[in-house]
Amino acid sequence: MSANVLSEVRQALPRLSSAEARVADAIIADPGIVVDLTITELAIVCNTSLSTVARFCQTLGYSGYREFRMEVAGALSREAAERDRFGLADSDIGADDSAEDVVAKIAFHEVLAIEQTVKGLDTVVLDQVVDAIVGAGHVDLYGFGASGLTAQDLQQKLARIGISAACSVDVHLALVSAALRKPTDVAIGISHSGLTAETHHTLEVARDAGATTVAITNSPDSPLAELADFVLTTHARESTYRMGAMSSRIAQLALVDFLFVRVAQRRDDVAAPLRRTREVTASHRIPSRRRPAG
Repeated sequence: MSANVLSEVRQALPRLSSAEARVADAIIADPGIVVDLTITELAIVCNTSLSTVARFCQTLGYSGYREFRMEVAGALSREAAERDRFGLADSDIGADDSAEDVVAKIAFHEVLAIEQTVKGLDTVVLDQVVDAIVGAGHVDLYGFGASGLTAQDLQQKLARIGISAACSVDVHLALVSAALRKPTDVAIGISHSGLTAETHHTLEVARDAGATTVAITNSPDSPLAELADFVLTTHARESTYRMGAMSSRIAQLALVDFLFVRVAQRRDDVAAPLRRTREVTASHRIPSRRRPAG
């Protein structure tokens, strides 16, 4: 199971039947209904059958509704404790929230996303991706929209330590690069939902060209993940003001940092290229101007 059963419900959506998806949507909208309602009552609310609810629980890896219900109750209790840590009565941002409330709620969601990503991270897979990057002739990175920022961040980090890496926010250039990949190369696709068509297409082209493929996504059962030899999963949620789009970026950037540092540990020559790149970028800074005394 994942670090948080509520994250698992969101991540399971791509593989659920339409009836099971209604159960998932109801729980995502109000997780408390699992604690408050019996299986019969939940089935009525979701306009489905008892067997569908039971099958939904089993799809997530639980023996039945009772075990799932206990796990949800525990997750809600832990989240309430986290909200207390930030001094929040609730975590959703409202139109009338003060600046202090907005800051606290965003901090809560972003810290929670990183913590849950860490808890759910498969470090064995992480190191398998590291092995692939260290042994690669070239690393291609694909990401568009908010995930494009993460792709560019990893490309810059890898380039700073002398690894051949490319990232283009132009989908046509990304496709050209993907088509030229070789079996000695690594291609990494980054998408929160795992449903971004451009990212899916470029990673598919790179896979067909023979590259080792990696997906960084919040949805391990998504179409993007199906293309990947290795999947690294983040944990971030959506809410009214697109908290998922914000916290997913933070979770992705944290995961990229884990990946980069492990790659750097495997290379003996990182100090020299980091020093050289730092020196050359520093030489192009505008010199500071001090005001004359008096």
